[in-house]
Amino acid sequence: MAGPLADIRVLDLTWALSGPYGTMILADLGAEVIKVERPPAGDIARENGPFVQDVSSYFFSINRGKRSITLNLKHPEGQRLLLELVKRVDVLTENFVPGTLERLGLSYARLREVNPRLIYAATSGFGQTGPYRERPAMDVIVQGMSGLMSITGPEGGPPVRVGTSIGDIVAGMFTAIGILAALHERERSGEGQFVDVAMLDSQLAILENALVRYFVSGEIPRPLGTRHPILTPFQAFPTKDGYIVLTLTGGGENIWALFCAAIGLEASMDDPRFQTNASRTEHHAELEALVSDALRQRTTAEWLEVFQELGIPCGPVNTIDQVVADPQVNARGMIVPVTHPRVGTIPVSGNPIKLSRTPPEINRPAPDLGQDTDQVLQELLGLRDDQIAALRACGAI
Repeated sequence: MAGPLADIRVLDLTWALSGPYGTMILADLGAEVIKVERPPAGDIARENGPFVQDVSSYFFSINRGKRSITLNLKHPEGQRLLLELVKRVDVLTENFVPGTLERLGLSYARLREVNPRLIYAATSGFGQTGPYRERPAMDVIVQGMSGLMSITGPEGGPPVRVGTSIGDIVAGMFTAIGILAALHERERSGEGQFVDVAMLDSQLAILENALVRYFVSGEIPRPLGTRHPILTPFQAFPTKDGYIVLTLTGGGENIWALFCAAIGLEASMDDPRFQTNASRTEHHAELEALVSDALRQRTTAEWLEVFQELGIPCGPVNTIDQVVADPQVNARGMIVPVTHPRVGTIPVSGNPIKLSRTPPEINRPAPDLGQDTDQVLQELLGLRDDQIAALRACGAI
């Protein structure tokens, strides 16, 4: 069955990570995503390794399901072609520094003239307004500026970047959400609109309790390692052969006593320092030392069996090779083999959205640079082979 966005066509001018990640979500959901790349090099992400033959696995992982055309937006004919394509799409996405397309005469106002129903989605470091609007941004920059790095890492340690490009990825996700909201509203109004998503804004949006704790308490949040600022225990502990993460949150009234008995801390069962979550949080350092010593006596697998029997939420701290082999991960279809015609099969992460009738589908690998240029120009614009050859000869495509 066709995906839920099978009737939506997206003209994707994005590059690198944040924009392509958002349009990948739309492609998984069935949208026709036409990736517009600059000739002759294409998306800069194509230069990122590791490589399988000459194919960037980085590019492969975030551009699946898309078609690729080359278009020189600095060439008058390239601009003309873009305007013609805009007439035939529902969405245009870009993640240039604000003002870039305006300087080429391709502003939202201009594009809206040729297609009033167009959803124009712009993802940028700092948004279309404000004193930083024209600054470029990368993931590590917005992780730092948002305060995220200041609350990540070991207690008392230096700022630490989150281990995935969350600054880019969350902005891409919010862009996809904004596009879907605008498409839904268009069903009522018949009109498109501008979607403005900033990486910095997106990081602020996920700070959740760190932000509200500051406003309520006046205390500046600091890095706490793996532990939680208000729930204890709620962290990773060392075991005989690795680490385990656990929390007593959600357990029954006697969960503390059961936990103490299970790990051999009967002497602490009635300790007034540890009777409530608030008191355990106040005395977290003493408790962490006791629990760590106890859990080091057995393996992670052994403790998982104990805690799962007691109904204590827990899990291993997996390495990447362990998580891709996890039976739950595979049962949910979260590792998907994608076959490229030249380099063979490369597994990628699946789509976490599970729909009962129209599930997401990865129906094609990431495209080679410009592989669909001729076909798209023929299908959408009705151009002949000789016209396409002339556009290529003049440098427009």
